[in-house]
Amino acid sequence: MSDEKKVLIVDDEPDAIAIAETMLSEVKGITTLSETSGEGGLAKAKETKPDLVILDIQMPGKSGFEVFTELQKDESTKGIPVIMLTGVQEKTGIGFSAKEMKNFLGKEPDAYIEKPVDALKLQKTVSSLLGL
Repeated sequence: MSDEKKVLIVDDEPDAIAIAETMLSEVKGITTLSETSGEGGLAKAKETKPDLVILDIQMPGKSGFEVFTELQKDESTKGIPVIMLTGVQEKTGIGFSAKEMKNFLGKEPDAYIEKPVDALKLQKTVSSLLGL
């Protein structure tokens, strides 16, 4: 079990975490961890050093943007790949891309996926980023 890759899912909606965990349960070689707040996700990332972080953007308290920025500033977490998830486009009609996020945040996340999440896209993206 020690050679399994750890994937940390940070989302303020427990149902969204459950859905992502279910989708990722089909990917062999990973185990999932979760947090329901940006603050908690940041602390868990620093504590557990996951191999990948899946990060919701819209959360109360620390947003996904803030967590992403803090992960990049910390030497112990800046190398962790990050997938940003959001329902912004679905709710507002305004979409983001990873390149636009680089302009906004100074660094591009490793992937950007819109909610509702397509299971196959999430599985392929996670597998690719983890080299599985």
